[in-house]
Amino acid sequence: MSDAPEPKKKMVALALATMAGPLGAHRFYTGHTVPGIIQLLTLGGCGIWCAIDMIMIALGKFKDANGNDLV
Repeated sequence: MSDAPEPKKKMVALALATMAGPLGAHRFYTGHTVPGIIQLLTLGGCGIWCAIDMIMIALGKFKDANGNDLV
């Protein structure tokens, strides 16, 4: 049995960023807990940080907390 974490899905992260981005849901999903808490407290950096994350996810530039690409 492997201890490697299951790769995070790009479409799930994009859906979470679209529907609950200001709450940092996509950050929690990808393992970025501290930035997720900050996004939650600032409502996605007043929406700007959230919008940047959505663009990065769509372009394939967003990585999970372990540095792996989203699949």
